[in-house]
Amino acid sequence: MNSKERLALAHWAVDQAKKSGADDAAVNVVNSRDIDVAIREGKVDKLKESTQNSLSISVYTDRKYSNQSTNDLRKESLGPFISEAVAMAKYLAEDEFRGLPDPKYYQGQKDIDLKLYDGAYESLTSEERIQFAKSVEEAARSKSDLIIASTAGFSDSMYESVKVHSNGFEGTSRGTVYSAGAEATVRGEGEGRPSDWDWRTYRFRSELPDPVLMGQGAVDRALSKVGQKKMDSGVFDMVIENRAASRFLNSLIGPMSAYSLQQQRSFLDGKLGEKIASDKFTMIDDPFVVSGFGSRLYDGDGIATQRRVMIDKGVLTSYYIDWYYGQKLGMEPTVGGATNLVFDYGDKDLGELVAQMKKGILVTSFIGGNSNSVTGDFSVGIIGTYVENGQAVRPVNEMNVSGNLNDVLMQLVEMGNDPWIYSAWRRPSMYFKDIQFSGV
Repeated sequence: MNSKERLALAHWAVDQAKKSGADDAAVNVVNSRDIDVAIREGKVDKLKESTQNSLSISVYTDRKYSNQSTNDLRKESLGPFISEAVAMAKYLAEDEFRGLPDPKYYQGQKDIDLKLYDGAYESLTSEERIQFAKSVEEAARSKSDLIIASTAGFSDSMYESVKVHSNGFEGTSRGTVYSAGAEATVRGEGEGRPSDWDWRTYRFRSELPDPVLMGQGAVDRALSKVGQKKMDSGVFDMVIENRAASRFLNSLIGPMSAYSLQQQRSFLDGKLGEKIASDKFTMIDDPFVVSGFGSRLYDGDGIATQRRVMIDKGVLTSYYIDWYYGQKLGMEPTVGGATNLVFDYGDKDLGELVAQMKKGILVTSFIGGNSNSVTGDFSVGIIGTYVENGQAVRPVNEMNVSGNLNDVLMQLVEMGNDPWIYSAWRRPSMYFKDIQFSGV
């Protein structure tokens, strides 16, 4: 089934829902393919492929709502399935806020190619996937005689989707994603078994780097942890490496959602227009990044996406407002969730940020812990490196960093120039002053 046929099927399904008594309906038809290869000790440890065709339908009738999905796309099966979905919806509780968006929010959708689909995808063979993963794992195993175990992988996915609403929305999208990398565990001091990873993700196969880069990169990172220990508690400067900063940002993005606001589970509730971070922190939601992993022309509600400054020099300027919870809050919808996050970047890379530290900790990953979305309080474990006068002294682990997100964001003094481009959240390394760490 091609995109044109999927679109025709979606329109047919909407018509069937209306004929069965629905006031409105929204239909998504999706085709996806996922392939995953894992190599361990030079041998194929996993080779998995899954292909899925599905149709989901949201039914709205008398302010009642239900959502159903099926993998049987034959019309002779879909007809009864849709009729039953409409019939079941009528038994549900009424919700005055349920309904499709006002069609005016569909307007303004940009007519641009976001370059999300690799035309060479279909030519990729299983042999090539396996060989790439083997090359990554071989590079890892050959790096050091301290390696205890190494695993490498290659995965790719393709998706095509169409979306149709009974009140006038129609949209199509497709994309490809390739991911490759390695994990390595090495022999440490005593019973220590440090491990780490190096994975990269791309939209186009031609962008994949030399397998050696990822294989040896994973081992280098694991070796850098040999001898890691706790330190005495204290106040230190902190640099968060770009790839680790997603954990930190996640505690901020969740409370910016309409769901959290409506459920009164957000420490950012009522702070629109207020300063919540230092002047160094500007966060932009940009759905139009070329080949971005969060790039899209419309959101899950069909609302046309826009580039939005969410936090401007520390001032909270917008929330993530989807249609349903926006109706509950009486707020204008913006977008249902984060697309691509980009930032005002600084002029120093990770090495230059670390070189500035007199006494600090470079955080390379967070482990465990928790954060309270209502208060902004958090406490998480860290793994990293203790730094004095810009020089790495020793690896550290089993320490905790804790505080309040509002307070810590105010202690941000510099953003790096090194965005993590392998994610929709293109966060850089971040430098904070005077952070409380708990250790021995």
